[in-house]
Amino acid sequence: MKSPTLQSVIVAVVFAIIAYITATITSANALLLTSSVFIAAFLAPLIACTKKGNSPSSTNSNNESISDEDVRTLYVGNLPYRANETAVRELFSEHGSVHSVRLMKDKHTGKRRGFGFVEMASNDLDKAITALNDTEFQQRTLKVREAKERPERVEDNSEG
Repeated sequence: MKSPTLQSVIVAVVFAIIAYITATITSANALLLTSSVFIAAFLAPLIACTKKGNSPSSTNSNNESISDEDVRTLYVGNLPYRANETAVRELFSEHGSVHSVRLMKDKHTGKRRGFGFVEMASNDLDKAITALNDTEFQQRTLKVREAKERPERVEDNSEG
């Protein structure tokens, strides 16, 4: 299920508040109506996103829809620490349709870690790897390859 946009959640909350105020002003019989409106206000955006089958993140910069099967992920290593998502997107867009860019940051310091992931149309993947692997970008030599599937994390709660 796709997540609703912030705007639709805000609209849902406003409807819920209006329904609550209306119920408190009118009779106690309105409690059923209020709870129905409250639930519907939260479910409507979810249903709308599911029926449309898209969300703002499922389209690329050219506003073309890319299905999940057509998108694969590239690992991009040795990125300059000053590089941002926009610069990396522009670089990869020269070699195909970019779906998303995620540059990894240290969770404690918030500083970039020098690597990231680019989701691209699968038919552009090899072209981007060939064109960008071992090339210089902002005075660093990039390492570009198809990302490996992330192994399932097993949390070990036993401390010895």
